[in-house]
Amino acid sequence: MTTPHEHIVTGFDDEQRRLTAEIVRMGEMAAAQLEAALDVVARRDDRTAARVVANDDAIDALEQEVSQDVVRLALRGPLARDLRVILAALRIAAAIERIGDYAANIAKRSAALALAPPLPQVEALCALGTEAAALTRHAIAAYRDADTGAARRVREADARIDAAYSTLYRELVEAIEHEPRIATSATHLMFMAKNIERIGDHATSVAENVMYLVSGEDDLPPREKRDDSPSLAP
Repeated sequence: MTTPHEHIVTGFDDEQRRLTAEIVRMGEMAAAQLEAALDVVARRDDRTAARVVANDDAIDALEQEVSQDVVRLALRGPLARDLRVILAALRIAAAIERIGDYAANIAKRSAALALAPPLPQVEALCALGTEAAALTRHAIAAYRDADTGAARRVREADARIDAAYSTLYRELVEAIEHEPRIATSATHLMFMAKNIERIGDHATSVAENVMYLVSGEDDLPPREKRDDSPSLAP
């Protein structure tokens, strides 16, 4: 016969597994959203861009489900480590939701970009975005597997995205200086690149919360940053 304590523990574990699965699904959706936005940019497909933007609602809805599941877990009167599960889940879901938002922003700007002649820097933008999507998937896998080693590698890899973003930013500034008529298109690319750089930051936030979840490590040393470009509104 199951004791009340065992019932509570089993119920908590079941709900935690459900919560983890929802967050993993949410992360996969956000990464796919970014990849779809990049495809729209590369193909200059403004019709598909609208669908990518609309898909962001599904990520937002899933974040609400995660929040409700977190509340149910909290009402079970969890122990200290269980509280880390709850807090990390909230932080990670919020980071993934922002990744989805940034992917939608990229798709929105692609519609305007498609109206102007293509710029060669689009290729570098898509390469940057592909790396950010991969980083997001690695961060989600680290959460799924409670793998602090993988989480640390994600945290370290974000510096490469920073560096690539800074390089692309400088190239776009130089392109505008040499050919002012492309200023509007190049500015759209700058903001899209900044969105991608911020996606890398949020993937890193997921990784840092994996480290907090597993080890309670919440006071990490400053990570390496290689973004030396002027600040842009995200």
